[in-house]
Amino acid sequence: MMAAAPLTAAVRATLHHPITCSASTSKHHHNHQPNPKQQTPPQLVPSLTTAAVTATALLAPDAALAVGGEFGILEGRSVALLHPLVMGGLFAFTLWAGYLGWQWRRVRTIQDEINELKKQLTPAAAAPVAAGDSSSSSSPPPPPSPKSPVEIKIDQLTEERKKLIKGSFRDRHFNAGSILLGLGVTESVGGALNTWFRTGKLFPGPHLFAGAAITVLWAAAAALVPAMQKGNETARSLHIALNAINVLLFIWQIPTGLEIVAKVFEFTTWP
Repeated sequence: MMAAAPLTAAVRATLHHPITCSASTSKHHHNHQPNPKQQTPPQLVPSLTTAAVTATALLAPDAALAVGGEFGILEGRSVALLHPLVMGGLFAFTLWAGYLGWQWRRVRTIQDEINELKKQLTPAAAAPVAAGDSSSSSSPPPPPSPKSPVEIKIDQLTEERKKLIKGSFRDRHFNAGSILLGLGVTESVGGALNTWFRTGKLFPGPHLFAGAAITVLWAAAAALVPAMQKGNETARSLHIALNAINVLLFIWQIPTGLEIVAKVFEFTTWP
């Protein structure tokens, strides 16, 4: 755009002061009348036409600024394919983060189950010991009574909870959610920018709207974490619901994403 000003000035000067050829001498210059049939020499017409077209192009609005090669490799196929590859990985990572979160929830809920089962146990009655009966101290203790089904269930849940605690699911879920939030939001914005780099515009439609909704759901689910850490069950349930909707949107977005990938291969070149 900086080169447009000198070139435009030159063209305007040429148009305001046309070059003419006259055979009249200086002493007859005051009697010279414009010849209606007089034209610009043929050799100057191509130059003037080229200059005028160039000036018009430079002065025109940059409606297609992002599709003229100004961004180099950013408009190529390699960068365009990064978005679907990263988002495919994020989809799998979303499922993994959900699994970690569910296991951490299991650590909390399994303790509630154990507490409820313990309420069903009847306290064992202590056997009375007669006063002065010294033989009771030397006699072997009676064999333990077999465990009830409730006790067996409590033992099973207790062992399961110990294994879950060793898995450190709470910290792993928190770390996975943080990575998902940071990388997901970054790649959502990056995908939209890449579309603009390649085409000079965005395309409002199901893929764009679903992607925006997924990004918002990531942020909303993360915003509930402080309340969840304080034991707010409503926040925990809402966190699960938002992420479930997120996964459904992710799945629904895959077909439209594949259509865009096909267009990338059709309209772009390597790299």
